[in-house]
Amino acid sequence: MKQLIQSFKTGELGLFDVPAPICQKNGALVETTISLVSAGTEKMLVDFAKKSMLAKAKDRPDLVKQVVDKMKKEGVKNTLEKVFTKLDSPIPLGYSLAGKVIKVGESLSGINIGDRVACGGAGYANHSEINYVPKNLMVKIPDGVDDIDASFVTVGAIALQGVRQTEPKLGERVAVIGLGLLGQLTVQLLKANGCKVIGSDIDPDKLELAKKMGANEVCEARDLIKKSNEFSNGYGVDAVIIAASTSSNQPVIDSAEISRMRGRVVFLGMVGMDIPRNDYYKKELDLRLSMAYGPGRYDPNYEEKGIDYPYDLVRWTEQRNFEAFLGLIEEGKVKPKELLTHSFEYDDAISAYDLLEGKIKEKYLGIILKYSGSLNLNEHKIVKRNSKVVQSDNVNIGLIGAGNFSKSVILPNIEKIEGYELVGVCTATGVSAEGTGKKYGFKYITTDSDEIFSNSEINSILITTQHNHHASLVLKSISSKKHCFVEKPLAIYEEELESISDSYDGASIIQVGFNRRFSPMLKNMKKHLSGQISVNYRVNAGVIPKNVWIQDRETGGGRIIGEVCHFIDSCSFLIDSKVISVYASTIHKNDQSIPDEDNINIVLNYDNGSMATISYYAYGDNSMSKEYIEVFGNGVSMRMTDFRELIIYKNGKETKEKSYNQDKGFSNEFRAFKASIKSGEPAIPFDSLYNTTKTTFKILESIKRGNLVSFT
Repeated sequence: MKQLIQSFKTGELGLFDVPAPICQKNGALVETTISLVSAGTEKMLVDFAKKSMLAKAKDRPDLVKQVVDKMKKEGVKNTLEKVFTKLDSPIPLGYSLAGKVIKVGESLSGINIGDRVACGGAGYANHSEINYVPKNLMVKIPDGVDDIDASFVTVGAIALQGVRQTEPKLGERVAVIGLGLLGQLTVQLLKANGCKVIGSDIDPDKLELAKKMGANEVCEARDLIKKSNEFSNGYGVDAVIIAASTSSNQPVIDSAEISRMRGRVVFLGMVGMDIPRNDYYKKELDLRLSMAYGPGRYDPNYEEKGIDYPYDLVRWTEQRNFEAFLGLIEEGKVKPKELLTHSFEYDDAISAYDLLEGKIKEKYLGIILKYSGSLNLNEHKIVKRNSKVVQSDNVNIGLIGAGNFSKSVILPNIEKIEGYELVGVCTATGVSAEGTGKKYGFKYITTDSDEIFSNSEINSILITTQHNHHASLVLKSISSKKHCFVEKPLAIYEEELESISDSYDGASIIQVGFNRRFSPMLKNMKKHLSGQISVNYRVNAGVIPKNVWIQDRETGGGRIIGEVCHFIDSCSFLIDSKVISVYASTIHKNDQSIPDEDNINIVLNYDNGSMATISYYAYGDNSMSKEYIEVFGNGVSMRMTDFRELIIYKNGKETKEKSYNQDKGFSNEFRAFKASIKSGEPAIPFDSLYNTTKTTFKILESIKRGNLVSFT
């Protein structure tokens, strides 16, 4: 199937062959009939992507600061590699469409195959022939609404949420500044609400259209203050909705000027927000922001998992705004089709963006893409990218999952090592598969992991998905008799770990991405150690907000399972023994913006009499080094900081080792994986992988019980 994709790095646009998405349990696959090109939002994205690197940096000084800070910690080379990989990521365009349901997820009710639906959401309702859409981002289209009108659903919901934030009353006088697509819909919605409306813009054609759409009065921007005074009988308007898209601060200044005492000003568009305090203060104006489509936006529990908000407590979610907008169309109170200026066949989609960029010299407002439809899903599971010959004696990789970490760290390090062949890549979306497949020369791309496991050319599976998929994919690797490299953690539930242990027969290699044990500095430290030792491992981890997937117990497992496992493995590597008991204690804070377990002290007792203390803190200052290890034992003391400096104290002498670039062992772990496959001897014994993963579960148990937990 085809999807419209843009390179974030170069701005290049194209229709690319990508595999169809997999239907997940909380949504449906939708075959697109009409998609709306958002003249404002998409033009902004396209323009930004086409800017030079310097211009991008000037636009986002916040990101530049992050890059500089990262350089200080990880080194210039490592940081730049990650930055350029991020910029190389392709981006999907589009967020509003109408289509037909062709497959339904097992947990979805109320939607059936063949239903016409309107869908919204960036990353879901793309300009693509087939999209996977979660249930809360789609609604059935009423019989009295055609697909063209319905394709405006997302922009309509944005305008509707702006009107809701305004809280207009019957008969109130409201000004709408900016009469683009959002502004025109806002005018219609306000009229449907019984308001009198004055609209302003710099384009005479848009003023004429707004008048046609029901505005009581229109005026050019320069006449707004005078005309609004006349329109409001000298009192000032009751409310202002700023729907303009401009970096200028003038709409904010004008809004204060034309408002009545205690009036309301709502920001719907993207404008300068340097608020003139005196003007707003003297009138005691109520300043409000409108967030996209409504409550639920940016909440992964709502949008991805399909967990709805209670109807009686949150009356107007983004999905219910979708429904309300379509209902207004059905009643004839809103007429999106009247705003349509251009229609393109999907195969000619690039012409729509030529229009946005000014290559086609015509005025535009509403732009749609029309699709031919009738695709066979089974024919679009896999896309072949090249015909390279795969040698059976190589480590032939099937990659499942290609997020930022895979693309910025794992794949660049694999590329440095001879004897690896990248054969197939499976990702959740066709966009990610296309970008990864193109950059790293994969032979084929897919969104169906079965196409990876069933491929006879692939002898090794690389798993870099979200954590909740790790265990099931490892088990599938074992049953498929393929070697497996899985990013940490091995499992997020104890039952999963036991299933892997019961199934693993040693016939293939399993390696977990515990890269630190392969770092030059940790390997150097180990050379000086023997017998009983003590390790102090301090981690200045930084905050991960609660709404990020890794903090979700069902998806990421939390930070102890998902990240602390790294530090347990490093300690076990240095000590060369197994953990036999654990005691863990957390800080109990009133501030619950991050979980208590993100600030934790852990004591590990080992079978050989050694011990390790892991101090893991999320609430520190990130200017401090992230990882700091002290080791004591048998007449030697060592201190390592961020894998860039190692000091060894031995025989009364101090030896220093420094590195300009942080080396956490990523290249070495893949050299070790290849060597393991060739020799049949695992680089990390399975018993060690099992013990480390088991330890994370025992830590959580110790927190709950408040005492020492033994492995018996």
